[in-house]
Amino acid sequence: MGLNKKSVDDINVKGKRVLCRCDFNVPLKNGEITDENRLVAALPTIKKLIADGGKVILCSHLGKVKTEEDKKTKTLAPVAKRLSELLGQEVKFAADPEVVGPNAKAAVAAMKDGDVILLENTRFRPEETKNGEAFSKDLASLADVFVNDAFGTAHRAHCSNVGVAEELRKEGKPAVVGYLMQKEIDFLGKAVENPVRPFVAILGGAKVADKLNVISNLLEKCDTLIIGGGMAYTFIKAQGYSVGKSLCDDTKIDYCKEMMDKAKKLGKKLLLPVDAVAVKDFPDPIDAKVDTQVVDITAIPDDMEGCDIGPKTAEMYAKEVASAKTVVWNGPMGVFENPTLAAGTLKVAQALADADATTIIGGGDSAAAVNQMGLGDKMSHISTGGGASLEFLEGKELPGIAAADEK
Repeated sequence: MGLNKKSVDDINVKGKRVLCRCDFNVPLKNGEITDENRLVAALPTIKKLIADGGKVILCSHLGKVKTEEDKKTKTLAPVAKRLSELLGQEVKFAADPEVVGPNAKAAVAAMKDGDVILLENTRFRPEETKNGEAFSKDLASLADVFVNDAFGTAHRAHCSNVGVAEELRKEGKPAVVGYLMQKEIDFLGKAVENPVRPFVAILGGAKVADKLNVISNLLEKCDTLIIGGGMAYTFIKAQGYSVGKSLCDDTKIDYCKEMMDKAKKLGKKLLLPVDAVAVKDFPDPIDAKVDTQVVDITAIPDDMEGCDIGPKTAEMYAKEVASAKTVVWNGPMGVFENPTLAAGTLKVAQALADADATTIIGGGDSAAAVNQMGLGDKMSHISTGGGASLEFLEGKELPGIAAADEK
């Protein structure tokens, strides 16, 4: 995948209508935004376009929109209000249920250089997620330039990130990436294509199935692959041990054996847990008090399940991270939402924070874990897209990146 993309620094937007696809998919509670990280992350690109005298038209999706009822709670109106406060200037909200309707068209026609408007949730149009031509053309009709700054949806080919770029290209109009997208490409791309070694990859989370291709691709790229979280138990079972009530995907045991063989053939280190923190009953609610027992990984009792890596494993993983120069981490080491079962994830997070290395957190739960532990600012880069960063690490071409002009 070509990673040398034109960015907002390579174009002149003065007096031009700039359609900027952001990721404003923020959590809302009673119409109030409960986490505005994604809004803050979008500000540098928006401010640059304002400063350069562009007419800035922002668009984004918000959640899934399946019914008319969904539209009442999934409007981007609260985002326009909060963005106005963050930017210190009005962000005019174009409230068209069809997204590009009379309000949007009138608002765009009346724009002066440096003005900002926000379109309604792009998923109010059902064809958005199918990359339908009519909606792509509607979006393109508003713009002279397209900027994609939404890495979180880069692995999907939708109207608002791919279709619109293709329509504008037919007219010889530029499609470039914003600063947030550029940073993701720089960090993740370099880690996968040209890492400073030793390169250690850490994969956790519950399901092996989600990470199959990532495991295979990263084994070819990294020096050491560390496996933790619920997915580790399928590997343990593949080694011939009993895993009690632990998460295990019996359909993937042969695959895990293949991966252990692949690591051997390639001369790569594949590290698996040597001990586990086990519980008799999974905590309910998830943060409830829970009785734990540290057990050897080869001796998990039949009536217990592993819910975190044990102290010996955490120590071994931390030591491996300490000698690394590039670390990519995707997926927690255990049930980190429970304070008693978060020790393994915390130990690994702390090791990354202390490491003299480029440390990249692949969005999703690992990002939540690192931020929850107050270590976010100690990492080189925290990805804004869980699914997108996983597909990047699989070595797949991401449609949202591919759609931007090459330098």
